[in-house]
Amino acid sequence: MFLAGVGVFWVLVTLIGEEYGWSLRTRALFDLAALAGFGFALWQTFQLWRARQNDKGDE
Repeated sequence: MFLAGVGVFWVLVTLIGEEYGWSLRTRALFDLAALAGFGFALWQTFQLWRARQNDKGDE
Protein backbone atom coordinates (compact mmCIF):
# COMPACT_ATOMS: atom_id res chain seq x y z
CA MET A 1 0.00 0.00 0.00
CA PHE A 2 2.79 2.39 0.94
CA LEU A 3 4.74 1.53 -2.19
CA ALA A 4 1.75 2.25 -4.43
CA GLY A 5 1.19 5.55 -2.62
CA VAL A 6 4.79 6.61 -3.22
CA GLY A 7 4.46 5.71 -6.89
CA VAL A 8 1.27 7.72 -7.31
CA PHE A 9 2.80 10.65 -5.41
CA TRP A 10 5.86 10.61 -7.66
CA VAL A 11 3.83 10.50 -10.89
CA LEU A 12 1.50 13.30 -9.73
CA VAL A 13 4.32 15.56 -8.60
CA THR A 14 6.15 14.99 -11.88
CA LEU A 15 3.06 15.95 -13.89
CA ILE A 16 2.29 18.95 -11.69
CA GLY A 17 5.90 20.11 -11.89
CA GLU A 18 5.84 20.00 -15.68
CA GLU A 19 2.48 21.78 -15.84
CA TYR A 20 3.53 24.65 -13.57
CA GLY A 21 7.09 24.89 -14.87
CA TRP A 22 8.89 24.06 -11.65
CA SER A 23 12.66 24.23 -11.85
CA LEU A 24 14.66 21.05 -12.31
CA ARG A 25 16.07 21.53 -8.82
CA THR A 26 12.58 21.48 -7.29
CA ARG A 27 11.56 18.42 -9.30
CA ALA A 28 14.79 16.68 -8.33
CA LEU A 29 13.94 17.27 -4.68
CA PHE A 30 10.65 15.43 -5.13
CA ASP A 31 12.46 12.70 -7.09
CA LEU A 32 14.82 12.21 -4.15
CA ALA A 33 11.88 12.12 -1.73
CA ALA A 34 10.22 9.42 -3.87
CA LEU A 35 13.50 7.51 -4.05
CA ALA A 36 13.72 7.62 -0.26
CA GLY A 37 10.14 6.35 -0.06
CA PHE A 38 10.90 3.47 -2.42
CA GLY A 39 14.01 2.63 -0.41
CA PHE A 40 12.02 2.65 2.81
CA ALA A 41 9.38 0.35 1.28
CA LEU A 42 12.12 -2.03 0.12
CA TRP A 43 13.64 -2.05 3.61
CA GLN A 44 10.24 -2.72 5.19
CA THR A 45 9.61 -5.57 2.76
CA PHE A 46 12.96 -7.12 3.63
CA GLN A 47 12.24 -6.78 7.36
CA LEU A 48 8.87 -8.48 6.88
CA TRP A 49 10.46 -11.30 4.90
CA ARG A 50 13.10 -11.83 7.63
CA ALA A 51 10.45 -11.89 10.35
CA ARG A 52 8.47 -14.51 8.44
CA GLN A 53 11.61 -16.59 7.91
CA ASN A 54 12.32 -16.49 11.65
CA ASP A 55 8.74 -17.51 12.44
CA LYS A 56 8.98 -20.54 10.14
CA GLY A 57 11.46 -22.24 12.46
CA ASP A 58 9.15 -21.89 15.50
CA GLU A 59 6.44 -24.22 14.17
